Amino acid sequence: MSGHSKWNNIKNRKGKQDAAKGKIFTKMAKLIAVAAREGGGDPEMNSKLREAVAKAKAANMPNDNIDRAIKKGSGELGDAVFEEITYEGYGPGGAAVIVQALTDNKNRTAGDVRHIFDKNGGNLGTNGCVSYLFERAGRILIEKSDDIDEDELMMVALDAGAEDMETSEDGYEIKTAPSDFANVLDQIQAAGYKVASGEIAQIPSTETELSEEDGQKMEKMLDMFEDNDDVQEVFHNWAEA
Repeated sequence: MSGHSKWNNIKNRKGKQDAAKGKIFTKMAKLIAVAAREGGGDPEMNSKLREAVAKAKAANMPNDNIDRAIKKGSGELGDAVFEEITYEGYGPGGAAVIVQALTDNKNRTAGDVRHIFDKNGGNLGTNGCVSYLFERAGRILIEKSDDIDEDELMMVALDAGAEDMETSEDGYEIKTAPSDFANVLDQIQAAGYKVASGEIAQIPSTETELSEEDGQKMEKMLDMFEDNDDVQEVFHNWAEA
C-alpha cells in the first residue's frame, strides 16, 4: 500500500477501535488464548504467543486481560476451542482480500464470510487465489512528532533487528521479519516512542485502484468484516484515496 493509504487506513481503523475497544480486546484475547493453547503459556518459548501479546500491547490492551487470556489458553481457566482459518477472495472492482478468522464453528464463519463478500459485490475464492500478491511482515507505525529525531529512531529500530524504515509526511513505518516483530516493538517502546499501530500484516506487492462506487462498497465490506466476532484481520490491496 502507498504511504498515504497506509496512514489513512490506520487512522480510520484507530477511530473504529477507540469506539469499540471492548470488541477489539475480545478478539485479541481469543488470539492470545489460541496461541497459548497451541504452544504453551510462556511467550519466551512460544513465538506465536509473543507476537500475539506484542500486538495486544500495541493496541493498549491491559496486562490483566492479557494474563487472563494466556491462562485461559493454557487450560487454567477452561479450554479455548478455536481454530484458525484464512479465507481469500475478491472485493468490489477485483481488489484482493485476505480474511483471517478464529472460530469454534467453521460452517458458521464460512457462511458469514461468503455472505459479506457476496453482499458487497465481491466473491469468496479458493486458497492461494490472492495470497501470492502479499508478503507477510511486521509493520510498526509511529506518527510524526517534533520530539522525534528520524536518525535516532532508525538506529533504535535497526539495532533491534528491523529490516527497513520508511518516512512519509504522516510518520514512520518500520518493517520487520515476522519473527523479529515482538522484539523490535518492545525495544522501540522501551526507548520511549509511542506506537500508533503494530501488527504482523499481509503487505500487498501491488495496489488496485477502485472507482468511487466500488470504493464505497469496499468500505462497507471492510466494516462488516470488522463487526464480525470471528474475523481477526482483513488485508487488501485497495489503493485508498
